[in-house]
Amino acid sequence: MNLHYLIKEPKTILDKNPLLLLLHGYGSNEEDLFSFASELPQDHYVISVRAPYDLQPYGHAWYAIHFDADENKFSDNEQAKESVQLIAEFIDQIAQKYPIDVQNVNLIGFSQGAILSYATALTYPEKIAKVVALSGYFNQDIVPEVIDASAISHLKFFISHGTVDQVIPVDWARKAKPALENLGLNVVYHEYPVGHGVAPQNFFDFKNWLIQNNNK
Repeated sequence: MNLHYLIKEPKTILDKNPLLLLLHGYGSNEEDLFSFASELPQDHYVISVRAPYDLQPYGHAWYAIHFDADENKFSDNEQAKESVQLIAEFIDQIAQKYPIDVQNVNLIGFSQGAILSYATALTYPEKIAKVVALSGYFNQDIVPEVIDASAISHLKFFISHGTVDQVIPVDWARKAKPALENLGLNVVYHEYPVGHGVAPQNFFDFKNWLIQNNNK
């Protein structure tokens, strides 16, 4: 495997089970979102992946974030694209190791993991069914310049953000829904009165959305 991961196998075993792939945020690790695992739909594999770049003194990142002299933040988009490639390869590897339904692979990303979830789904739409993008934003610089509308038409997105997020402004998150709808995609967008985190109601809403859309 090209990436370290934690796995929770489904309680209900089918011929092939759907997959929820969890992608953590900058400075975190695979244990963070995995704390959700027992609450997620029981017929899914739940796999939480560790990002490839080590940070000091601890934690991991999908790509570097740099600050210039004026304290502007900017992302290393080349590293981000490489991580998208790594995630796509990981999906192929994990589907060979476990009886995963490759038509029902779903991403749940938080913050930097959400940014990569958008990019992975739009770069490799044949590998992804649904995306839950929590507290992130849609970075157009890391998706293909030309997107085939027919190839992505099946994708569904649940997007959520805290209205008082101090890390990624809610204004950034709000741009994702119209951008994706312009591509003809099915998008649900919610806001919650919290900061950079997942409120209990947010968890409840995206879990219900996953269950409702499981076989659609």
